[in-house]
Amino acid sequence: MPLALKDILCIDGVRTTAGSKILEGYVPPYDSTVVKKLRGAGVPIVGKANLDEFAMGSSTENSAYGPSRNPWDLARVPGGSSGGSAAAVSAGFAPLGIGTDTGGSIRQPASLCGVVGVKPTYGLVSRYGLLAFASSLDQVGPFARTVEDAALLLEAIAGHDRMDATSIPEEVPPYVKGLESGVKGLRVGVVSDWVEGEGVQPGVTERVRAAIESLSSLGAEIGEISLPSFRYALSAYYLIAPAECSSNLARYDGVRWGLRAPEAKDVVEMNVRSRTAGFGDEVKRRIMLGTYALSAGYYDAYYGKAQQVRTLVIRDFEKAYERFDVLLGPTSPTTAFKIGEKADDPLAMYLNDVFTIPSNLAGAAAISLPCGLAEDGLPVGLQLLGPPMSEGLLFKVAYAYEQARGPVDAPPLWGRS
Repeated sequence: MPLALKDILCIDGVRTTAGSKILEGYVPPYDSTVVKKLRGAGVPIVGKANLDEFAMGSSTENSAYGPSRNPWDLARVPGGSSGGSAAAVSAGFAPLGIGTDTGGSIRQPASLCGVVGVKPTYGLVSRYGLLAFASSLDQVGPFARTVEDAALLLEAIAGHDRMDATSIPEEVPPYVKGLESGVKGLRVGVVSDWVEGEGVQPGVTERVRAAIESLSSLGAEIGEISLPSFRYALSAYYLIAPAECSSNLARYDGVRWGLRAPEAKDVVEMNVRSRTAGFGDEVKRRIMLGTYALSAGYYDAYYGKAQQVRTLVIRDFEKAYERFDVLLGPTSPTTAFKIGEKADDPLAMYLNDVFTIPSNLAGAAAISLPCGLAEDGLPVGLQLLGPPMSEGLLFKVAYAYEQARGPVDAPPLWGRS
């Protein structure tokens, strides 16, 4: 089955840009572990997919090579940062895709494009050969048009890798075998703050409520839960992720690889000019935020506090899973917005990930799958969340809902290049 690969994973001999001019002309001399596993499974990679620069964004508008477009409406974004992979699968260019999820960058574009997207447990899939954004948050995961295909693809790319020190040393279970066991008696917790929270589009609430009723009719036990620490997760994320990005992107200095500004009088000027020309506005913004948060005198006040909030989020998840087997809510507060609509308002753009970020902070598993169209005729994503290593359970719930829901419509631009 052909696959579209996010252009942030290295392929031996194939140009890899991470959507940035700073890596202009960079050709890796090795395969990432994910690519090795795909080749071992006989999966042909048909092309590299566009992304926000170094995976920093929610719309692909931050790519140095221009935005991707949503197959449901070419005037709208496909989401980000893995918007190119999601758009390729949604449009029928490839049945499978690979993205990365740092704060929702698989699930949010999956929601906006009407496909299935999985954010695996941190460490389940090797990050070796992934051009890092935020190392404690990044995770590679699959896109597909069905839950079964997503489960098969995750089986193919998951597993322990000695080249990744954070890789989980456990066998990958056969996710597909348990898909048809049903959800009768399963405890599903609806995150009430999300379903009808401030800023949630009415059509999103309506479709998620319909999905809840469907799961209830299948025998799931539905309850509601409030998770108070989640309101601070977005703020914590936008301190932790920029801090890690500031550190990771320090290596792009014009010396070792990528873009080098010409005619600099010394190495300091070359470094400054290369980074100024090579990085886009959003990457520069996050580098500056992260450097400030890590600077002497501010580390404890900002980065340290953010890590404390991260601990509170993890504890709230742990308490929630004492009452429920899985949690449920919308993936994104709105359907796909128009290209340029939020480009000049970083805060409005960051709010697109408000429902996806908690799972990244906790290193836990989550999945987004289509649950119908909103009042504007655009796809809505249903998000299922589980504790670490609960992918099999999430696939089971998602599959049961998918079978009850029936086939989803293809976008108007299905199969058209």
